[in-house]
Amino acid sequence: MINAVRTAIWTVGLMLAITAPASAQGFSMPAQIGAGLAVIGAGLGIGLLAKGAVESVARQPEASGTIQVLMIIAAALIEGLAFFAVIVCNQ
Repeated sequence: MINAVRTAIWTVGLMLAITAPASAQGFSMPAQIGAGLAVIGAGLGIGLLAKGAVESVARQPEASGTIQVLMIIAAALIEGLAFFAVIVCNQ
């Protein structure tokens, strides 16, 4: 539990440090935080998607082609949503 809290604090700190130069260019901090959260959410979603696909292929190797196609389609939809969220946050 302590490692999770420490990781969350480091993540927020690094996100604020990385976005500081962008805030000097006229972007607002809430938009940057929203964009960062959208990207983090997309990363977690794709990670969970890949985990499920690998577990499915391990259980049924003969269905690996179908699982791969479905995984790529779902990953593309998740990335599209993340791009949309980042664009909306920076408007």
